[in-house]
Amino acid sequence: MRNKFLAAVILAATIAIAASLLAGGQMLPLPALVPTLLRWLAILLIAAYATSRRSLTTWIFVGLLAGAEFGHDWPSIAVNLQLLGTIFLRLIKVIIAPLLFGVLVVGIAGHSDLKKVGRLGIKSLIYFEVVSTLAMLIGYAAIHISRAGEGVHLPPSSAAQSLNVSPHTAAQLITDIFPENIAKSVAEGQVLQIVVFSVLFAMALALVPEPKRRPILAFAESLSETMFKFTNLVMYAAPLGVFGAVAYTVGHLGLGVLLPLLKLLATMYIALAFFIVFVLLPITLWARIPLKRFINAVAEPVTIGFATASSEATLPRAIEQLESFGVPREIVAFVLPTGYSFNMDGASLYQSLALFFVVQAAGLHLSIGQQVLMILTLLISSKGTAGVARASLLIVFGAATSFHLPMEPLFLLFAIDQLMDMGRTAVTVLGNCVACVVIARWEGEFPAKPATSG
Repeated sequence: MRNKFLAAVILAATIAIAASLLAGGQMLPLPALVPTLLRWLAILLIAAYATSRRSLTTWIFVGLLAGAEFGHDWPSIAVNLQLLGTIFLRLIKVIIAPLLFGVLVVGIAGHSDLKKVGRLGIKSLIYFEVVSTLAMLIGYAAIHISRAGEGVHLPPSSAAQSLNVSPHTAAQLITDIFPENIAKSVAEGQVLQIVVFSVLFAMALALVPEPKRRPILAFAESLSETMFKFTNLVMYAAPLGVFGAVAYTVGHLGLGVLLPLLKLLATMYIALAFFIVFVLLPITLWARIPLKRFINAVAEPVTIGFATASSEATLPRAIEQLESFGVPREIVAFVLPTGYSFNMDGASLYQSLALFFVVQAAGLHLSIGQQVLMILTLLISSKGTAGVARASLLIVFGAATSFHLPMEPLFLLFAIDQLMDMGRTAVTVLGNCVACVVIARWEGEFPAKPATSG
């Protein structure tokens, strides 16, 4: 029954699009009201399908379509709907600081056994930093090659406001990384300062004796879990927020503003493929990993990551598959969970690509120092990206806020975030599976001893 309903929705959407194109090209003499009614009928059918699916992603898509159509049909009214997007954006912003603090403290202080495993921890962190930095640079290069953000033409008021970014000297750029007042940093949305404070706090906490460390660590764990539940609650307002933001944007700029999203989506998936072929594949060959067996072992966790857009959902199956592949349990148990905090390859690539998409959309021409500071902000804050859906988008929101970038492109990103999240999560899972085998090979423990005794 659901498949028949979906087929009816696709048919209605096809008819609406065809009628609009034919009428617009003067090839089909129809009253202007007919294509509009057909498009609204298709949107209502998609909304009915979303109701049967009970899928937030589908409802966000409905919000995008309805907002675009509303902005196209009634632009004078649509420009007043910015309120909806602004409220939603404020709710997103309030999540960022406590979320970063919680996940970074848990990710660092919670792995205080790094001192015990010493060499393994150092090797893992070196590998994570090198590979995730390469991923971020590939995302940076990809968006500068495709220039996808340049197709977004913001209203003059937004563009003018975003250009109030005062140039900084190298000394100021370095000084501004370090907070003087953490409350002030939170109030001003200075993500890098929040991250630096959280990292130093976590390192100090890791040095505290276990009895005194445990209560604060438990608080940080509870805080991060609470903020993710908070995020889930806010996300229920996402379709309405996207509707208002897209209606406002289309009302200002027309439907052409949505076309760069397809270019952005293609840019990201091409960049992810480039990262797999030119970074992960050479690493597997260098580490002498049997490629065919490895692909068979990681295919299921990677597929789960793509389908759920959550790397944490893949953790149990990934551990099982990697152990069967021949990686010792103690290495898998350490490297894989640590990698989900410090080696988010797909997320790192996406974050640099998305942030500079916003920069291009704003028409900003930044100095090398400002671009380096943006990369540095993402490089550090991405270490606190949790392996759950849309966590990377929160990092991009926070970085864009701290650099006073305009908000309109961020809503365009949100509209297609699920499609982008699936790809970046799959690559993150694959990258961490590769990391486990590489570290095991580096330690001289791959394949595991029991696997070689036959």
